[in-house]
Amino acid sequence: QVQLVESGGGLVQAGGSLRLSCAASGSIFSINDMGWYRQAPGNQRALLAVINSSGSANYADSVRGRFTISRDNAKNTLYLQMNSLKPEDTAVYYCNTDPLLSDYWGQGTQVTVSS
Repeated sequence: QVQLVESGGGLVQAGGSLRLSCAASGSIFSINDMGWYRQAPGNQRALLAVINSSGSANYADSVRGRFTISRDNAKNTLYLQMNSLKPEDTAVYYCNTDPLLSDYWGQGTQVTVSS
C-alpha cells in the first residue's frame, strides 16, 4: 500500500524559508527516484526537484539555487528546504516518485508566500 504524507507548509513572507517533509511508504521509497511537485491554482502540477537513491539531485530552473531536495533513506523521508521564497512559489506541494508509478497522490501541503 503506497502512502505519501506531506507536511511543513504554511504562510511565510517573501524572502523567508520553509522545510517540507514527506513520509513515504518503504515499498516505493528505497528503490525509486523521488521528487517534489507543486500545483498552483489554474496550473498543472509541475516537477520541481528530483533525487535518486544515492543523493544526486536535479532541479527545475524556477527553483535551482533556492530549493534543496534531500532524503533520509533510513527514515523513508524526503525533504525540501525552500529559501528565498517568492509569491510565485505559492502552491500545494506534493512528493511522489519520478517517474510516476500510479495515479496516487498524497494530500499535499499548502505553501503561501505573501509579498
